Amino acid sequence: MRHDDIPVTNVVRTLLDIAAESETRVLERMINEADKRDLIDPETLRDEIENLAGEPGVRPLRALLDQSTFRLADSDLEVRFRSIATSAGLPMPLTKAWINGFEVDFFWADLGLVVETDGLRYHRTPSAQARDQLRDQTHTAAGLTTLRFTHRQVKHERAYVQRVLTQTARRCVTSPDYHPGNCSNAERESS
Repeated sequence: MRHDDIPVTNVVRTLLDIAAESETRVLERMINEADKRDLIDPETLRDEIENLAGEPGVRPLRALLDQSTFRLADSDLEVRFRSIATSAGLPMPLTKAWINGFEVDFFWADLGLVVETDGLRYHRTPSAQARDQLRDQTHTAAGLTTLRFTHRQVKHERAYVQRVLTQTARRCVTSPDYHPGNCSNAERESS
């Protein structure tokens, strides 16, 4: 391919070349930049390199994309998270409950704790991020604690997620304002 008689490559080929020669952090920065400029999104990039197996750069690019992008269905991510919550000693939460006008992934009424598991597919656009901030602010104003965990954290940083859950649950229980069921400000709506 040529532009003004200068040879150029497409985005996928450029990222493959970078992947073959650069450190992971440089490659990650380039993928983020391509995504930010709407040149290619990580899911499409992952699909495109499937047909290029064996070419230099495919392996490191695939490894980075598999670690950084959403690969599990929401239900799979939530199943994985429930296992972590159980290991943290938390009781079974309400799932897909409507709290303060928003559907939440997990809710522990006795702790006043909301947890969202964010797959990249549904939480990467500016409008989705703004909606997430509004949701978190609404829950905080109602006296709830909200935690968000990314797909990457749930899948690859289980010990960290478990530690944060345990510490947060302990803080919720020992808080001077804590009373079991103190979430009376959380309006419950049927889904």
